[in-house]
Amino acid sequence: MIRAVRVLPLPLLLLSLLLVSCGTEKAGAGAGTGVESSTGSVADPVELDARARALGIAPEHVYVTEAPGFAVARQSVGVYGGDGFFAAYVSQEARATFEMFVDRGTMTAENCPTVQVSQGSGGSATAGGSRDEVTCERDGDAWYRKAGSRHEYAVPRDGHVIRLAGDVKGLDRAVLRGAAEAAHHPDGDELTALLPPAPDGAATEPVERGDLPPVGDGAPNNEVGATG
Repeated sequence: MIRAVRVLPLPLLLLSLLLVSCGTEKAGAGAGTGVESSTGSVADPVELDARARALGIAPEHVYVTEAPGFAVARQSVGVYGGDGFFAAYVSQEARATFEMFVDRGTMTAENCPTVQVSQGSGGSATAGGSRDEVTCERDGDAWYRKAGSRHEYAVPRDGHVIRLAGDVKGLDRAVLRGAAEAAHHPDGDELTALLPPAPDGAATEPVERGDLPPVGDGAPNNEVGATG
């Protein structure tokens, strides 16, 4: 099931991204294979893991891309659904944007028409009812999908799908296709520009609570001195 992204509503997001030029930074450094960066290497796995998990994002879901005239808006980067990834790319010259969504799942000929095209203001939903009909066209390893005023490229990977979406008006299909082809895991420099450093001492495993009794239903022990 495709879940909603926890980001600002699109009108507010676009306003802040298009008017505040200092808030955009380029993270994509070149077209890649979808697995490696343009430099042929990926970011240090430990560093990527720490930075991603600090935001609640699964490290394998972190991608960057590039498109002529577009730059990633770092303040837009965040978690999508449970542990997916979201980022918006903005062209101030063209006053246009597209969004990158990465989440668990797959995209096949069977389910492609049933999954609504990503909506910038709040995720996706199953097609049907009052929803716009989704059309699907195979394009290499990806799917070009269109519904109403939105279109996207969906690229299945191992256990997750990369989706590049935007408004049909003002955003050419070629831009989305190029961004889909250029999507790759970040290298070290791209990771630094994309995700903030993990907090010092960030926990990588659940913290063991000292106030939980060893037997019983696990209810906290609130007696004085129970937590040490």
